[in-house]
Amino acid sequence: MHPRVAIVGIAIESSTFTPHRADLVDFVIRRDGQLLDYYPFLREGHPLRAAAEWSPLMQARAIPGGAVRAAAYQAMEEEILTLLRQGGPWDGIFLDIHGAMSVEGATDAEGALASRVRTCVGPEPVISASTDLHGNVTRDLLEAVDLITCYRMAPHEDEMESRERSVRNLLDRVASGTRPVKAWVPVPVLLPGEKTSTRIEPAKGLYAKVAEVAAQEGVLDAAVWVGYAWADEPRCRAAVVVTGDDSQVVAAEAEGLAHTFWQARDRFSFVAPAGTLQECLSQAKQSAARPFLISDSGDNPTAGGAGDVTWTLARLLEDPAIRSGELHAVYASIPDPAGALAAAAAGTGASVSIEVGARVDDRHQPPVLLEGTVEHVSITDPVAGTVALIAVDGLRVIVTERRKPYHRRQDFAHAGVDPALADIVVVKIGYLEPYLYEIAADWRLALTPGGVDQDLLRLGHHRIDRPMYPFDADMDAPELTAVMVPPRH
Repeated sequence: MHPRVAIVGIAIESSTFTPHRADLVDFVIRRDGQLLDYYPFLREGHPLRAAAEWSPLMQARAIPGGAVRAAAYQAMEEEILTLLRQGGPWDGIFLDIHGAMSVEGATDAEGALASRVRTCVGPEPVISASTDLHGNVTRDLLEAVDLITCYRMAPHEDEMESRERSVRNLLDRVASGTRPVKAWVPVPVLLPGEKTSTRIEPAKGLYAKVAEVAAQEGVLDAAVWVGYAWADEPRCRAAVVVTGDDSQVVAAEAEGLAHTFWQARDRFSFVAPAGTLQECLSQAKQSAARPFLISDSGDNPTAGGAGDVTWTLARLLEDPAIRSGELHAVYASIPDPAGALAAAAAGTGASVSIEVGARVDDRHQPPVLLEGTVEHVSITDPVAGTVALIAVDGLRVIVTERRKPYHRRQDFAHAGVDPALADIVVVKIGYLEPYLYEIAADWRLALTPGGVDQDLLRLGHHRIDRPMYPFDADMDAPELTAVMVPPRH
């Protein structure tokens, strides 16, 4: 008989340094066939589809933001636990989470969720957790699950590959009836993702070693978590977990990866040349490279920023070369429900005067006034809702009803603008996702303010475990001894 495997999870990356709060409306909740089809490796025709009796119960996913409201989290958790109780018994649980979810009033949201799932289903089912490499790993999380893995690429071009690995490991252990040992090494380093991209060294070499370790005899899987830098919780730090059946091998390899990470700590640097916004704009103006992309990194909604900080937009609106039309720039984007709806109601070609932004995060700049022409309106974007493109002299501003990152060609197409034709494109992002990376003739990372400020030292962490690099740059070398989490019997 095929094993019975349930799919559940809640996934969001949460900054505790933004006033944004994630609510139920921010989550896309998938159930039943919609959830099963979300995973390419579980669709009809794929061998894994026929390898188990799948029960896609409920998985909730949101773009990054602030901490999840307690009531919203409790509603999602209760649905998961209720469905697990009603549908059991289970042979396996595929737990699809992020690793950096913060919940109001909690300090280890994923550890608590995994522990409650374990209590609900009992000791017998194999639980396999798939996470983001920007997640955090605690002892509570490790003890609740039998298997855990994370991405090996940043940007996360391998996220589905990682989830498939999690599922394959799950089915392997259900079939064998054996549980692996886990070797866990917390590493006292906390760096922003923009300094740990696997496109460049030292992260590129570090993650190449992960695959080599995973291929060794006696090892089932290996994973390195960078940790999540924009939450102020004791669990936030880098970590290594090596899973397998040979205790000595997994311990030695976990410690080896941890030492490699620690020794490289001061060689991590920004994935692109970085500077102030003004420095980045000056370089863009002096360059012949077009389009020239600039990351508005401090308010990146894909890392947890509120997305509506107007600090950068205000300065673009004041720039003489852009105001004169000498340079054509695109700003993607600013969420403002009232502004997007007002522009849409005015219609394409209409002149408008509307204030936008800073409805959630107004700590750095108040709302800005857009006095210009509506060039495009869309009401079909499934994430952003109503979208308006407003031209203010040489600047095209994408105003959205709901928070949305602009990463893909179709995102811009919904907004009626082709970024490849602009002189300067400013996106609320850190490192560039593949489409933006491909079209960028040149690129700079602007060190702007917001809930995911790249300057961690000015954010004010006070709850992380210390000492921690780079907060304590001269700290003594840690022991980096593996903590062994034995198999569940």
